[in-house]
Amino acid sequence: MPLTLARPQDGAMIICKVGGKDETRKHLAELGFVAGEKVQIICEAAGNLILNVKGARIALDRQLAQRIMV
Repeated sequence: MPLTLARPQDGAMIICKVGGKDETRKHLAELGFVAGEKVQIICEAAGNLILNVKGARIALDRQLAQRIMV
C-alpha cells in the first residue's frame, strides 16, 4: 500500500518498492527511501508527512509519499 494510506499509530514499516520516474526514485533514494529500509510516520499535517527514516526526520509532500510502497 502507498505510504499515504498508513497512519502514525501503525509504527515502523518496511519499504517494499519506490515508484515514479528515474529522477523521483533517485531523489528519494538519496533521502534514504530504499527498498528494505524501515520508515515510520511521525505526524501528518495538511496531507504532508514527517517521516523517520535511517534516524533522520524528513518531510515529504503527499505526491512524493504516494510513490513509496510499504
